[in-house]
Amino acid sequence: MTRSSKQVETAMNRYSFKPLVALTLLALAACTGAPSKPDTGPKLPSTPSTPEAPAAAVPDKGDPEARFKQALELMKAKKTAEAEAGFLKLAQDFPDYTGPQMNLGILYDKSNRREVAISAFSRAAAINPQNASAFNWLGIANREAGNYPRAQQAYEKAIAVKPDYAAAQLNLGILLDEYLKQPAAAVPHYKEYLRLYGKEDLRVLAWIAEIEAAQKAAAPPAATPAATAPAAAGAKK
Repeated sequence: MTRSSKQVETAMNRYSFKPLVALTLLALAACTGAPSKPDTGPKLPSTPSTPEAPAAAVPDKGDPEARFKQALELMKAKKTAEAEAGFLKLAQDFPDYTGPQMNLGILYDKSNRREVAISAFSRAAAINPQNASAFNWLGIANREAGNYPRAQQAYEKAIAVKPDYAAAQLNLGILLDEYLKQPAAAVPHYKEYLRLYGKEDLRVLAWIAEIEAAQKAAAPPAATPAATAPAAAGAKK
């Protein structure tokens, strides 16, 4: 079984809804001037004042959390078209939220729309550069699209943001081993994944053993020490 079939596609906090900034509506209060004293002097022609335009009404976009949960339930129910429409409208209404972008990316990726998936995960990572899950998914989408160098960069970024991210460690190991043909470079990531995972993963243990056995077989044989020449006859003891 190849490593490619074991690519870890579950992202930690995949469905989290974490706004980068809080969305607040500003209430505009009308100011009333203090009453002025009656003018006892000569009346001067008054300058007609230009009436102020009424303030534009702030559109009610609804409760973002409730809308997100509704779209998420549609996604879990495999009503992908409705879920996609819900997340897309959320992303338009609340562009500073990473959750809608992440789930759009997952929906795009699962339907083999790699380029738009990469764009969605890239937007999520740009909104919140500390979102390790966005970088992990960006690595998955790029790997599936055949762009292995970008996939490696994305996985490495996920690990830089969250060093204890076991899934990203495993995904990077698989990429190096199976796709970039650098099995020796993959071993440290496999071992770090096992340490972080905290449980026995027989598949990964077998991959490590296979790589290390191949490395040992390919190593040049150790030089055999030269045999000591026999002492010449009649030599002094």
